[in-house]
Amino acid sequence: MNQAASPERLLTELDRTRICRLPGRRLTPPLMDLLDTAEVLDARDIPADIVTMFSQVEIENLHDGQRRTLTLCYPDHAEPHAGFISVLSPVGCALLGLRVGAIARWQLPGGESGAARVRAILFQPEASGDYTL
Repeated sequence: MNQAASPERLLTELDRTRICRLPGRRLTPPLMDLLDTAEVLDARDIPADIVTMFSQVEIENLHDGQRRTLTLCYPDHAEPHAGFISVLSPVGCALLGLRVGAIARWQLPGGESGAARVRAILFQPEASGDYTL
């Protein structure tokens, strides 16, 4: 993903810290770039329309128009078949910090690229008053 062409990304301090401290995990270059360039806010200050960790989002695939509900999670909680995608995955990294309406773009390890619009945030921990999830 070309960082210069990507939309502004916002992260909570807690999400950034937890991702940086993932034990035994190798962070991908796109995720390292995101952690270095995103604006970092206190969890209480993050807007409700931003994808944060454990947010449940509805996305629309730009290639075929299909909509899907995903929950962004840490690797130990990932269950892709159930819609729980790791922040370490290309799709998870592409979604983190985006605003509703923004387009997430990613490239899979095999070279295939994808893109989806963030249609809605169905649940965001911070918007529900949970600042430690």
